[in-house]
Amino acid sequence: MKATLNFIVDVIAFTGFLFLTTTGVLMRYLLPPGSGRFASLWGLNRHEWGTIHFWISVAFLSVLAVHLLLHWRWIVHTLTGRPSENSGLRAGLGIVGLLALIALSLAPVITPVEVSESALTRGKDIQIRGSMTLAELEQETGVPAAHILEMLNLPSSISKDQRIGVLKRTYGFEMGDIRRIIRDYGSKPASPPEQ
Repeated sequence: MKATLNFIVDVIAFTGFLFLTTTGVLMRYLLPPGSGRFASLWGLNRHEWGTIHFWISVAFLSVLAVHLLLHWRWIVHTLTGRPSENSGLRAGLGIVGLLALIALSLAPVITPVEVSESALTRGKDIQIRGSMTLAELEQETGVPAAHILEMLNLPSSISKDQRIGVLKRTYGFEMGDIRRIIRDYGSKPASPPEQ
């Protein structure tokens, strides 16, 4: 019974690893960063494939946890071995190694995110979010909503109360287009993004 369970868990883990690898390669090479608005595969864009990649990684991690639980006795026996004067040292090194591995894997998650200068708008710490309205964006940046609409080649009749995320989905521009317009406002004439 345990051998069958081990086999099933190993097959699921290998399948998860294959899907994790293929979705990672797909997002890196077939749908690279910036391709989200014009490229898709099987009707899914890069961001949707990223969501699938994330959930496959969660499932893969869960299956690996089950795999470790099924082999727990073997792991403990390997770390401690036959009782000898070095048993404590070997167990201690195993625990230190495990804690170091956990700390290393958690480091990217607990490290503060750095915001690059290009992600900021006009030198201020303003984050452009899809939940913002054009009026809020105008108030935060000092760039008239009419100018943003004109540079994005959007109808001038769009209300200032319209949310940026809704406009992005409707008209297919990227947040980077808005950042460029705001950054370039007043310094040089910006050209509208290519459609």
